Amino acid sequence: MSGIEHPDVFHGLPVLTLPLPDEPRAEILPPADSVAWRLDCGWEGLAFPELWQHFLDTVDTSEVRALVIGPWWPDEYISLAPVVERITADAGRFAALRAVFLADVIGEECEVSWLEMSDITPLIDAFPLLEELTVRGGGDSVPEQEKLRLRPVRHQALKSLRFESGGLPGHVVRAVGASELPALERLEFWFGAAWYGGDATVEDMRPVLSGGAFPRLRHLGLQNSEIQDEIAAAVASAPVVVQLESLSLAMGTLGDMGAQALLDGQPLTHLSSIDLHHHYLTEPLVSRIRELCARSGVQVDLGEAEEWDPDDEDEPRYVAVSE
Repeated sequence: MSGIEHPDVFHGLPVLTLPLPDEPRAEILPPADSVAWRLDCGWEGLAFPELWQHFLDTVDTSEVRALVIGPWWPDEYISLAPVVERITADAGRFAALRAVFLADVIGEECEVSWLEMSDITPLIDAFPLLEELTVRGGGDSVPEQEKLRLRPVRHQALKSLRFESGGLPGHVVRAVGASELPALERLEFWFGAAWYGGDATVEDMRPVLSGGAFPRLRHLGLQNSEIQDEIAAAVASAPVVVQLESLSLAMGTLGDMGAQALLDGQPLTHLSSIDLHHHYLTEPLVSRIRELCARSGVQVDLGEAEEWDPDDEDEPRYVAVSE
């Protein structure tokens, strides 16, 4: 899973993996509100129900501000559904919880498209004060009942919503666009590859692009897509852009056609930053974008230029994260 790593910080807090009961503790555990607690069953470790109970018994969960769920299986992969059920069932014990990261898993533990997910809507509903949600997973390599699912929600507090996927289902994108999230400031989608179930279209993104869905949105990431040129062309005239402070079209198959659409479209000079890393642009387009951003004081990331022959229409372009 290129581009996917364990975070050192989540919700502004250092991430600490809860020691398992049989692991020696080098020091006394820190105050519950000072770290983002990461739960990891460990290879041949505890089953998640036992790990969850160990967490409840060990940490003052009433003070926990951020929760990170790592691998939730001790041996063979299992669905995320029992994890979501445990967390939501004990929601009353987490009065201070403001951030959740579901499936902090890297390639050495499980490929992103192999993660067995579930409907995450109950978790959002169970925490009306939740401010940040990151979900990693989504692909076509699992049974239908174990794919990522989301229903439209109404949530007054959520400020940051991020989906990291090698194949994000279009219905998840549509569900977000149909949700009422008046506080939302940051929204990121990693769309992934069609081979792994990434079937979202530009039309699925229309409510977000319209600018009417999320009036407080300041950062938008439409990333890791095989249709990055189409997305760039849609962004070039999208009403939402005027309210943004930063934009990411990174990690996908962005080529000269998409870059030209951005240059010919509405001004982007009000943005503080544009992320285009992992792209397939030729040097003339790279230079034009750099010059425009330099004149306007916009920070631009054009790193990870991928080798590609623009004269060979059959040569494939790949997203950064798929399997």
